[in-house]
Amino acid sequence: MSSIRQIEANRRNAFRSTGPTTAEGKQRSRCNAVRHGLTAETVIASLEDSEDYEGFEAVVISDYNAESAVERELVLRLASVLWRLRRSTGIETTLFDSMTGEPDLNAAKALADRFLRLTALPTCPLDRLSRYESMLWRQARQIVFTLHSLRCHKRDRNRSPFSFLFRG
Repeated sequence: MSSIRQIEANRRNAFRSTGPTTAEGKQRSRCNAVRHGLTAETVIASLEDSEDYEGFEAVVISDYNAESAVERELVLRLASVLWRLRRSTGIETTLFDSMTGEPDLNAAKALADRFLRLTALPTCPLDRLSRYESMLWRQARQIVFTLHSLRCHKRDRNRSPFSFLFRG
């Protein structure tokens, strides 16, 4: 547990911290969370077309026809997860293509380059990519399961207590 003196010192230091002040520093700060794109919740503006994502999101929304605010949030989250899974497929493909030495200057190449820089650790980039993909697939399955459960619950709530008498 922190002492009173530590807490007061932390508060004094917090007042001195103003964050980035230059336009360049603010821009760099905005991108701190975006390293390889697999955890970015939104479109990476410098590498992806926001209109493509909006079209993809609209298709996912129409597939699920959300009827409540909770369902809509789950569907939006699902679209984001599926979009990131598409990114991982692009990274994987480009990682394999880069082994052949074929130059390719597109968004997937830029994402793969970022991924390689991030994974300049002793681990294999494909291992790390696999972990991110597994995490995203688990999230997608959980969202689909939750949407299905909500719909079943809603259907059961609207069913007559005597509906079991009319089953064929």
